[in-house]
Amino acid sequence: MSDVIEHLKELGLNTYEAKVYVALLKRYPATGYEVSKLANIPQSRTYDTLKALEQKHIVVTTNKKPIEYTPVKPSELTRRYKRKMTSTIEYLDKNLPQVKDNYIEPIVNITGRGDIYSKITEAVQNAQKEIYLEIWSSDFKIIEQELLNAYNRNVEIRIVGYDNFKSNFGLVYEHAFAREIEFSIGGRMVILCVDDKESIIGHVSSTKSLDTNIIWTKNPEVVFLVKEFIVHDMYLIDIEENLIEEMRYIYGKGLKRLKDKILGPKASFRIH
Repeated sequence: MSDVIEHLKELGLNTYEAKVYVALLKRYPATGYEVSKLANIPQSRTYDTLKALEQKHIVVTTNKKPIEYTPVKPSELTRRYKRKMTSTIEYLDKNLPQVKDNYIEPIVNITGRGDIYSKITEAVQNAQKEIYLEIWSSDFKIIEQELLNAYNRNVEIRIVGYDNFKSNFGLVYEHAFAREIEFSIGGRMVILCVDDKESIIGHVSSTKSLDTNIIWTKNPEVVFLVKEFIVHDMYLIDIEENLIEEMRYIYGKGLKRLKDKILGPKASFRIH
């Protein structure tokens, strides 16, 4: 019964009002004295509480002496509050954005492997149309079932997979430089874009002693950039797979001459 009291309080009733209403449901009509006993609240507070509930149209009274009180039916109470909450939410949906029309979606930093995987899982569960993802095989296995669930509800899955990546669903491009990248940055990247609405990008360390963190956001500009990053990786991998000899002739093995050109031959940051 205490759970019922707490949920009634969430509707806006105070503790005494919730207790009185529940007491009246057990036995009605009842006098103020009887309600005090049934609800186990001080008699001095009972009549004020009953008056408040009467003003809220949650109890009704008789004209007889002594006055007796009857509660509205539970179905009427919940229907009334449901209408009220729906109306309030619809109003806020319409008018809250006008309070600050240049609202900027925050960029949230998330640390720790458990919280990171939970956030990735949540984003995948939110997917309705498409998922673009770059991920290492070891991290993929942790969320594989959720991705399969999304695929089975007709969500398009497109993946850049690292480190001997294998998947039985979705469109997969395998990245050739997983070990080089992991060594260069001290860990594995996770990059995710869901429905052009939310994105995750970050770093899962190779050792527990190093920091593991990602950023998550629904900021449309960041989401756009994250998807662009993934898409351009897919472009490059597809081109390289189909023009492998030409690419090797022009840029050298592992695109070395291209990397030297863009990053500089002495750069320690040799990502991609």
